[in-house]
Amino acid sequence: MKISYTDGKDKDFIMMCARLDNALNELVGGLENRQEYVEHNRLDDIEDAAVVYVDGTPIACGAFKQLDEETAEIKRVFVEEEYPGKGVSRKLMAFLEDAARKKGYKKLVLETGRRMPAATGLYRSIGYKERENYGPYVGMEKSVCFEKGL
Repeated sequence: MKISYTDGKDKDFIMMCARLDNALNELVGGLENRQEYVEHNRLDDIEDAAVVYVDGTPIACGAFKQLDEETAEIKRVFVEEEYPGKGVSRKLMAFLEDAARKKGYKKLVLETGRRMPAATGLYRSIGYKERENYGPYVGMEKSVCFEKGL
């Protein structure tokens, strides 16, 4: 397994994000049921992204972007469904956390769906604490937000 540090313009990162969107659409019954989230998942403003490869094939992605001077927001975390339980998501999150720490961030925040128990379980297991919804997710009942100090 190899993790490549890149940005939101990387073709493999874009492809993996498209797979993430397809998986989310399937989970919630179509794009129309998550339309309010689309504007918050643009890739053109992501400067810090990662793609995980196995034997040269991209299998996972994730990113972060600045929220304020001390806080970065984790975005677009996705692992292909045939890789659960193999530690890929934990290694990817550790990579993103380390990269954010090196850039001087003191805290990470993220949003995920309440109907995503694997994601919420992962975040809790690696030290993220549930918090009030922030920014664009305030008032969105389908969202749950987390934070972790670095």
